[in-house]
Amino acid sequence: MGNPFVFGSATSGEQFTDRVQDAERLLANFKHGVSVILISPRRWGKTSLVQKVSAMAQSKDIKVVNLDIFSCRNAEDFYQLFATEVIKQTANKWEEWAENAKKFLSALIPKISFGIDPNTDFSVSLDFSNTRLNDELLDLPQKIAKDKGFRIVVCIDEFQQIAEFLDHVHFQKKLRSVWQLQTEVSYCLYGSKKHVLSELFSNQSMPFYKFGDIFFLQKISTDDWITFICERFRSTGKSISAELARKICDTVENHSSYVQQLAWNVWIKTKTSATSTDVDAALIDLFNQNSMLYYRYIEGLSGFQINFLRAVADGKSNEFTRSETLQNYHLGTSANVKRLKDALEKKELIDITGRIVSFNDPVFKIWFQKNIRKL
Repeated sequence: MGNPFVFGSATSGEQFTDRVQDAERLLANFKHGVSVILISPRRWGKTSLVQKVSAMAQSKDIKVVNLDIFSCRNAEDFYQLFATEVIKQTANKWEEWAENAKKFLSALIPKISFGIDPNTDFSVSLDFSNTRLNDELLDLPQKIAKDKGFRIVVCIDEFQQIAEFLDHVHFQKKLRSVWQLQTEVSYCLYGSKKHVLSELFSNQSMPFYKFGDIFFLQKISTDDWITFICERFRSTGKSISAELARKICDTVENHSSYVQQLAWNVWIKTKTSATSTDVDAALIDLFNQNSMLYYRYIEGLSGFQINFLRAVADGKSNEFTRSETLQNYHLGTSANVKRLKDALEKKELIDITGRIVSFNDPVFKIWFQKNIRKL
């Protein structure tokens, strides 16, 4: 019996939930060469969606390249990974990898390395002494696409990492200047820090402003989650009522990863048919599984920041400028509230959408309300 619920990693197959319209929109972009920027808070299912659509789009006419740049600390790391994955994922065997590296990167004098398994372990090392050749490297997918007669979609996860590079605005300008001229290549750029990605792509002063179709991923609807949860229970010989499936969704505010994790906890406790007691016990397990992380969140916060989170938890997100709110929650001045918002958003503890401020992590919100002393 396979695991009926998946969390903490990308989902696929039967574990992938709904997102029919999202997948159709993303697939249309892939097929028609439209670059797309996918933005949402952490663990809402962006990676799973991109991987699903990547598999749907792959054909003799379209090659999809997926890379995660979370481990890249500078532009050179990015170039190395970019070259390796573009060559590796646009060819079928190691002989062709080596041939393409020499053919398309000849001016960069590539060093080609194979690991224990030449069918999977492959990397390209480059000499960056001549920085003028970096534009040639960034144009690699365009060269391959034109030579091989297919289109390429390059999907880059954790794209916000480039904001950590030295002189990152200059680096973004270089990427944009090359990529926007490519006729046979489009890009899907996404990551786990909504506020950073929003700044990169929505700020008119930034190089990637209006680079492509900005796609703000929404939560999966409660009805779709209920259908999914009930079906996953049924597929393993167990059952859960629509009412209890709804309770799971409402408790974690339809947060994709937490819906799967809480449903998994309930499934473990269910012998044949889930009960309300099973759901309550599963929620306690969810708190216990994450409590060390939540205590770590709190340890790094100032008193003002904790007070601000109390106000958010109490539903005061539209009342921060009121003198009563400032006084009751000991927030200081209105200017201090702005600093608190910026700091907590940077720590990824809150999400700001328009004037609405909310917890990024709905389970942390419940834990916070239960464990942090009220004023």
